[in-house]
Amino acid sequence: MLMKIELKKIMPEDLVELWEISYGPDADLEWMNYNGPYFHDPILTKEEYLTGWVTQVINHHRFKLITVDDKIVGIVTAYWEDGKLKHWLEVGMVIYDRNMWGKGIGTKVLKMWLPYLFTEYPELPHLSFTTWSGNSGMEKIGQKAGMTKEGVIRKVRYWQGNYYDSVKYGILREECC
Repeated sequence: MLMKIELKKIMPEDLVELWEISYGPDADLEWMNYNGPYFHDPILTKEEYLTGWVTQVINHHRFKLITVDDKIVGIVTAYWEDGKLKHWLEVGMVIYDRNMWGKGIGTKVLKMWLPYLFTEYPELPHLSFTTWSGNSGMEKIGQKAGMTKEGVIRKVRYWQGNYYDSVKYGILREECC
């Protein structure tokens, strides 16, 4: 079945739906077990979500909704790994509903997001993301999108009584797209 996958600006009218699929009472919270669960991020209330970090991403070019057939299913992000230096851009992605996992959506999204960011930041030679060895799905997405495993820091992510590796994937401009 062919799906229409798009990246769209996050607008104020999207925030309630975004909260509902990410943290709302009917949300599938399984995504939290893969998106850096060792940080122990809280489940945000609607008020916390609508007045928190998400207000900074409205209409921002480094944050987009992921839609499938015009339905919001997740977000992609980009942030400065090196802070105010602004020479090292990291990307992130969350697809909230596990029923949407394993369908190639993440790979297609990353293949759209990377060239977009290289266009937005023509001075950057490199983009990357960091995951952990407990998130094999994200590692596969990086590989399928043409990224290279650039680094592994062994046994530094502690989750549920076990240590996992921190894993970095990257791509150079000339390798992309």
